[in-house]
Amino acid sequence: MSRKVRLGIVGFGAQGSAYAKFIEDGLVPNVEIGAIADVQAARREAAAEHGVPVHEDHESLLAAGEVDAVVTTVPHYLHPQIGVDALRAGVHALVEKPAGVYTKQVKELNECAAQHPELTFAIMFNQRNNPLYQRIKQIVDDGEIGAIRRTNWIITTWWRPQGYYEQSAWRATWGGEGGGVLVNQAPHQLDLWQWICGVPKSVYAKVAYGFRRDIAVEDEVTAVVDYGGGATGTFVTAVHDLAGTDRLEILGDRGKIVVDGSKTATVTRLVDDERALSDRMGMDDVRKLFKGEVDPTTYYSQEVIEFESAWGAQHSGVLENFAANVLDGTPLLAPGSEGVNGVRLANAIHLSSWLGHEVSLDFDEDLYLAELNKRIRSEGKFPERPAGA
Repeated sequence: MSRKVRLGIVGFGAQGSAYAKFIEDGLVPNVEIGAIADVQAARREAAAEHGVPVHEDHESLLAAGEVDAVVTTVPHYLHPQIGVDALRAGVHALVEKPAGVYTKQVKELNECAAQHPELTFAIMFNQRNNPLYQRIKQIVDDGEIGAIRRTNWIITTWWRPQGYYEQSAWRATWGGEGGGVLVNQAPHQLDLWQWICGVPKSVYAKVAYGFRRDIAVEDEVTAVVDYGGGATGTFVTAVHDLAGTDRLEILGDRGKIVVDGSKTATVTRLVDDERALSDRMGMDDVRKLFKGEVDPTTYYSQEVIEFESAWGAQHSGVLENFAANVLDGTPLLAPGSEGVNGVRLANAIHLSSWLGHEVSLDFDEDLYLAELNKRIRSEGKFPERPAGA
């Protein structure tokens, strides 16, 4: 293999064409475009302008032997199958988010990848390449704010007008897309949430389907998770908030992190465990507290963290990291096997809302698929989904 990975782009829509531009603009120096595939003739015509072989589908691209790796920029349901086909063909695989729509198909992809340890398997969680979230994870992992007691993420910056959903027949359908805001807009936040704060034990969700948009799938979500040991979290997302909010709070017993707009983080570090500070505070201290006479630096310090991040740098960085792993074993920013975590959380949120009660993250995957297929049948537009990829 040359010192550049020959990448096959499967799906040449907005994302696939963006990746081609990143590569041609030199943002991914260890990658070159090997071939492109798309089932739509118009997109194949656009792909041909890049001067590389163009194929009608991923099968013919894989059979041609023109690529070392593929990236799957296609509808969500197709990610696992194309990933499996690539790995079985001896081709490295980078799947787009989400890894799939339901855990049973994603687990089949993970099992296939485990059978081919010589191949690189990654997922496009570009937000893991955001230096702000990398630093936040480091602070949490190093215990700087102590044990997590509560997390809250309000992410409603996804405003989408009705016309957005009417541009494609598959969009915002159970059979075509597999869900709404949880599988389209918010997978990155679901991944970051559990990547930084840990995987919860259970979830209870109130989900609105077609609440403010004429769609079958969810357009507003409020979920409460239980981490065990009294620690809880909430996740709120929607597509009808024109002003939008993006605010993550992580409260620990020795501090707190508040992230605004995924751009700025304020980190508060207590001088001691919060309970110890409380136990040491006498009535005279309490009176001073109520009068505003307490110097806050007596109890905590604060740091504001902010990074500059150029548009496209996070995606191109994941592509470069993926290729580096192929070429020399550089550790992956986002191993593909971890893609199942966000899918499992989204599935649990859906299932809790469908059943009307709290659901364990170790839920019945067959029950979830049966409930999903029930909704696909009611649409009458798409075939039901099998257990595997």
